Amino acid sequence: MRDKENKKIVLPVIMLLLFLSVGVVLWLTRNNIFYLFNFGYIGISLSAAVYLFQRRYKNARKVSMLLIGLYMLVFLGFIKRENMQIEGFWYYLFSGTFEAAVIHYLVAKIAGPLIFGRGWCGYACWTAMVLDFLPFKKSGGRRKGLGWIRYAVFISSLLFTAAVFILDIRDKDRIMFLAFVVGNVIYYITGIALAFVFRDNRAFCKYICPVTVFLKPVSRYSLIRIKCDGEKCVGCGKCRDVCPMDVDMLDLSRNRKNGTECILCMECVRNCPKGAL
Repeated sequence: MRDKENKKIVLPVIMLLLFLSVGVVLWLTRNNIFYLFNFGYIGISLSAAVYLFQRRYKNARKVSMLLIGLYMLVFLGFIKRENMQIEGFWYYLFSGTFEAAVIHYLVAKIAGPLIFGRGWCGYACWTAMVLDFLPFKKSGGRRKGLGWIRYAVFISSLLFTAAVFILDIRDKDRIMFLAFVVGNVIYYITGIALAFVFRDNRAFCKYICPVTVFLKPVSRYSLIRIKCDGEKCVGCGKCRDVCPMDVDMLDLSRNRKNGTECILCMECVRNCPKGAL
């Protein structure tokens, strides 16, 4: 019994040490101890969620999303007045400032997916933090012909930020903060509306979110993936029924249907009657 309990601590501890390591490196290289606090806090939140999940606490993932999502949205966004949306990434990148959103995107949404895939979407996104509390827990299915929208939003965010620099608009920081506020309002309204229209909490993630342009190609090669034990699986299809992103978990290949959509929410694992996942 004690060995089983000890095993439940291993993964959370590894995750915490990984985030602390990133924080220490950035603290020493950037000479700013805030990075240690930032990544330490995120690491503790994620580790706590993983531990709670292993203890079969059904709201473990929501705990992580609230802890990290509110931190990113309220503290970094509204209090620190930093645009943590994709426009903020372009803004700091164009400014030549290796801070805030640039580091966030490099760690969580460009390099991170090589390890955790789209785990950000399932455990830390402040938009999905709200959407996951809506009543449509199962996927509403896929609507063909809407995938292009995310690329249009992605390009629009890039062009908007470029225009701010090309036109040399004054008080750029204020403009980007307003863009953060307005952008979040638009995202929430759009996400909630789509959820009710398509009866799918994650419709926004599937068709609108521009960040997936970074996440999807990289997550294809992620180290952490959900796999199926063919000897235990009885083909009941429960995993497909509960997956909010319509991923075919029974296919072990990286080419599996909607494979780059997996957000590691573990609904398939939690609901598998044979423990095959």
